[in-house]
Amino acid sequence: MNNITIYDVAREANVSMATVSRVVNGNPNVKPATRKKVLEVIERLGYRPNAVARGLASKKTTTVGVIIPDISSIFYAELARGIEDIATMYKYNIILSNSDENQEKEFHLLNTMLGKQVDGIVFMGSNITDQHVQEFQKSPVPIVLAGSVEDTGQVPAVNIDYEAAAYDAVTAFAEQGHRNIACVIGNGSEPINQKKLSGYKRGLEGAGMQFNESYVVEGDYTYDSGIESFEKLAEASERPTAIIAGADEMALGIVHAAQDKGYHVPDDFEVISFDNTRLTLMVRPQITTIVQPLYDIGAVAMRLLTKLMNKETVEGQEQVVLPHRIEKRQSTK
Repeated sequence: MNNITIYDVAREANVSMATVSRVVNGNPNVKPATRKKVLEVIERLGYRPNAVARGLASKKTTTVGVIIPDISSIFYAELARGIEDIATMYKYNIILSNSDENQEKEFHLLNTMLGKQVDGIVFMGSNITDQHVQEFQKSPVPIVLAGSVEDTGQVPAVNIDYEAAAYDAVTAFAEQGHRNIACVIGNGSEPINQKKLSGYKRGLEGAGMQFNESYVVEGDYTYDSGIESFEKLAEASERPTAIIAGADEMALGIVHAAQDKGYHVPDDFEVISFDNTRLTLMVRPQITTIVQPLYDIGAVAMRLLTKLMNKETVEGQEQVVLPHRIEKRQSTK
């Protein structure tokens, strides 16, 4: 029963394999009576079309690979949800793998998925290097980046303008009269953080403030690194009064570390975060955040991939920048 093949269905229904194939694929060029007979045999025998075999015949497996740093991260889970919903809408299956932001593992997963004959890949990672770009360009199927920055623009990608978002956060603080504004980001060598730092510096310059090296702290997006970052900033000779956090989880660490030291947010420190995951609503005070439309980034990346897989014209549309905004909550005045 488990190994019923298209040959068995054809023999039992007394039709050609081509006819069974047309019925399975919904081809209209089959007589209604024949279609009914074939479907009854498929039902009776419990035949399930073999996706791999169909893929070999059609050169398509209707399967998309998704490489994600960590599915347990709220940030990436939201992106993955958008990808999956659009994949389902366009009748693609998903193979999802965690890379743990390990470059060797990323390349291994890339090659494994290509070996599985996927039709395309959505890739997420915070550090897209020249080596990544070279690997992507060697790929026989299209690859799209989601929420991941690649500086040269050679790889199709969907993001927000991280530089402008950081600039907007600094400007919002400056307009409230803050002169000592700190920035807690991830690894400074990663393109996405370089853009945030660039926007931070441009915001300071626009507000007539000097850049202070001690006000920039690198973390790793985790809650613990938020706590550690706040402790460093609190030791500054002139402590900051406003902090931009590069991720919501870090922002929670910053707020809790401030409270543990007897400070009040937003009276002693104001905080603006990046991402707008649901974490920002689960803490008191609720955190003012730069809204990054995570679900939409995933959904648009998958839609772009479907166009590339179907060889549709996307000239001039391969670098998609979605809008961002600041959602004001209780961590700012």
